[in-house]
Amino acid sequence: MSGPRLDIAVDGKRFDFLPEPLLERFELVVEPSSVVALVGPSGVGKSTLLRMVGGIDTLFAGTVHVDGMPAAAAPPAGFVFQDARLLPWLTALDNIRAVRAETTAAEAAEMLHRVGLSGFEHYFPHELSGGMQRRVALARAFSVNPRLLLLDEPFVSLDRTLVREMEEVLFVLIASNRPTVLLVTHLPEDAAMLADRAIVLAGRPARIAADYRFDIPRGQRSREQREAIANEIAASVSTREPAA
Repeated sequence: MSGPRLDIAVDGKRFDFLPEPLLERFELVVEPSSVVALVGPSGVGKSTLLRMVGGIDTLFAGTVHVDGMPAAAAPPAGFVFQDARLLPWLTALDNIRAVRAETTAAEAAEMLHRVGLSGFEHYFPHELSGGMQRRVALARAFSVNPRLLLLDEPFVSLDRTLVREMEEVLFVLIASNRPTVLLVTHLPEDAAMLADRAIVLAGRPARIAADYRFDIPRGQRSREQREAIANEIAASVSTREPAA
């Protein structure tokens, strides 16, 4: 299994409350089965790009294609949001099954096993810790589409110990499924840990201010190497003018 290629060519994306376009003449190609981090300040357009790729936001001029198919017509992407967004009246197992009718109870249980939650199938969200809820959300996203994963600040509000645990779970899932992954983050450390490539966005309209491709594969970087990558990205972000 491999992930799809993404071709993003946005001629213009506007919001009524913004005096300037959020995106204009913006182009980005994401190679199949690559993990690409979108880094930049809040409001620069990272989450908007994610919604375009996911086919949720179609109100823009231009095209976004997933393996040559318009994003809105492509199979739904697996989304992980800033909060778990679990349905409180459903168990962990049923939260996974709720987003895809074809998912069997056995398949949902297997996904929970893969994120380290065997034995918690029948727990409700309020009975799970914040980190465990995020794992259920990750399992749910992979059950929707194991080929295309869109992560919108998935580690926000988690302490770094829980973040590291989530990253280890992601490493295993990415290695086994080889999805194409877009990771939105404002933390260079997350990009240094998980990504093959980091795109720094800046300005309005947003532009690609820096494009880093990492020679050392993810999972093989030492702490010092990750710190060096994160510092390089952070320096690039800090030297760009903030979004208005």
